[in-house]
Amino acid sequence: MTWTDERVELLKKLWADGLSASQIAAELGGVTRNAVIGKVHRLGLSGRAKSSSSGVPRQRKPRSHMLRVSRPASRGNNALALSYDMEQEPEPEVIENIIPLGQRRTLLQLNEDTCRWPIGDPATTDFFFCGGKPLNALPYCHYHSRVAYQPASDRRKDRRPFRA
Repeated sequence: MTWTDERVELLKKLWADGLSASQIAAELGGVTRNAVIGKVHRLGLSGRAKSSSSGVPRQRKPRSHMLRVSRPASRGNNALALSYDMEQEPEPEVIENIIPLGQRRTLLQLNEDTCRWPIGDPATTDFFFCGGKPLNALPYCHYHSRVAYQPASDRRKDRRPFRA
């Protein structure tokens, strides 16, 4: 199908009248909705006549046939374990590990004899590493090793029992 001058003029008229691309394609015949949209775009036709219903929002039908069912949420990495509305235990108090100024290290000052735990936001100027004495064969001091490494038995004890 080729776009003749008569068909282009009819397209412009129908577009200005506010017909949809599908309606214009049906009126012209032998052309798809996408072909009409492409031609409108290439012609640079932007303004359209607004339909009278465009300013009035449509009324929605009530959805009485759909029921929302609350589902129990899964917890942790165990997708089969379901939790039911349980009371949250309060967060344990955070123990601040105050690092003396003389112990703090920059990235270039780190070595095997310093704790490599990062403190703060790396994008700020007050970012530093702990710099404390590390435990044997670990990159962190005693305090930061307790934060980084938790025994599996302690993680298992942390699971909360389920209520039926």
